[in-house]
Amino acid sequence: MENLFDLPSEYKELRASVRALSTKEIAPFAQSVDEDHRYPQEAADALQKAGLSAAHVPTQYGGDGADALATVIIIEEVARVCGASSLIPAVNKLGSLPLILGGSDEQKQRWLPQLVAGKGFSYCLSESDAGSDASALRTKVVRDGDGWILNGSKKWISNAGESEYYTVIAQGDASLGSKGITAFIVEKSDPGLTFGAPEKKMGFRGSPTREVYFDNIKLDDNRRISDIGGGYSLAMDTLDHTRITIAAQALGLAQGAFDVATKYSHERKQFGKEIFDFQGIQFMLADMAMNIEAARQLTYAAAVKSENGEKDLRFFSAASKCFTSDMAMKVTQDAIQVLGGYGYVSDYPVERMMRDAKLTQIYEGTNQIQRIVMARNLPTINV
Repeated sequence: MENLFDLPSEYKELRASVRALSTKEIAPFAQSVDEDHRYPQEAADALQKAGLSAAHVPTQYGGDGADALATVIIIEEVARVCGASSLIPAVNKLGSLPLILGGSDEQKQRWLPQLVAGKGFSYCLSESDAGSDASALRTKVVRDGDGWILNGSKKWISNAGESEYYTVIAQGDASLGSKGITAFIVEKSDPGLTFGAPEKKMGFRGSPTREVYFDNIKLDDNRRISDIGGGYSLAMDTLDHTRITIAAQALGLAQGAFDVATKYSHERKQFGKEIFDFQGIQFMLADMAMNIEAARQLTYAAAVKSENGEKDLRFFSAASKCFTSDMAMKVTQDAIQVLGGYGYVSDYPVERMMRDAKLTQIYEGTNQIQRIVMARNLPTINV
């Protein structure tokens, strides 16, 4: 029987290539990136040189045209050694996908080649009082002749200050609720755009998270990438695709922690033998491996559904993010337990991986929200 559940060779080759690059050019700097709270410039340079920072961009706009599964594998393999570095390709996809989904060809020709050239793209949806309830946003955009004026602020914006372009979801008519929301592109050079100080975070310390402020920013109508009033729908459609990249991050973090714990279990000796020989450790490692593989199958299935635009994508996207991030939190905690005292200090990367894993349960929709999404989009099996 044909093996329906094995990756085609091109994906295996991609994994091997990204793993080699990540091990050689990203992993050596992961600890200092975390400890110094600094942007992973070495990773950014390596990913850019290899064409991996925005591989999802279609070929007609200068990208590699990597499909959703290939993008997942890239993010997974980078996250395996450095969570903060994996946010470079993940945020670039999140920020630019509304443009890819909703923009005109002229708009795509304007911004996507610049993204491929290394100018990052961030996504501005969340606000201080509009997180899970994204429709309650207060950033306002009003008509100004043939253009628009944008005022307000966005919070928890990944890679803010590093990115050159920002997809901004703003309210044009509060009386219409979510149907008054429209999406725009704002450039870092636009007068009136400023950034807050980097947040002091528990994890993903190498990816700057800042508040973004808009003070009477004047935008031509060619900056609008959704229909007027279509911004909220575009934002939600975007998340259906990009939640899977968070699952990929969580998957990579879990795999990285598992790899460290397994290696350590064969090196550490107690009572005259490897700790791997103790059944308690064996059971922990077995459960870790089992859940990683289950999460990988679900995440890859969701990626294929994203690429094909299948009708049950919304369920699978939410499920992959929810299941895999919960799994990553458990696996990274167990990895620390396997390492004992060494797991609790920064000599080994598992404590960093645990701190990073926590965020995957929160951003792009908390896992409580994911369960609501799943319940409202339960799949049916046609026999």
